[in-house]
Amino acid sequence: MTRELFWLTLTVILTGVLWVPYMINRCQVRGLTGSMANPSRNDKPQAEWANRLMFAHDNAVENLIVFAPLVLILNAIDYSSTWTVLACAVYFWSRVAHLIVYTLGLPVFRTLAFVIGFLAQAVLALAIFRAF
Repeated sequence: MTRELFWLTLTVILTGVLWVPYMINRCQVRGLTGSMANPSRNDKPQAEWANRLMFAHDNAVENLIVFAPLVLILNAIDYSSTWTVLACAVYFWSRVAHLIVYTLGLPVFRTLAFVIGFLAQAVLALAIFRAF
């Protein structure tokens, strides 16, 4: 496994488990049966942190759609460099930071974490073009 694929794997795992805390909150607020019911406008609201974490999860999924193919393309063309490994690591840690500051409700830091992740994706895209 390449180091880029390692960071992709960690990112996929992180994205895959982000739903757990906000679903625990949903169970606490609505009960187990209420959590499994179809959504309704009359549902008891979840904690604000849980709503923000749900939005952070949505954002993580949306950005994984960009990050994963970039890493897989690099793997397919057998291109790796110090910069691509660093970009993948930076992307992962920016996603961790993004979910923490988003959940805590720190808007400026949330945006900074997002932009850092975007720049890491840009480094990967540029590396693909450089390889050709």
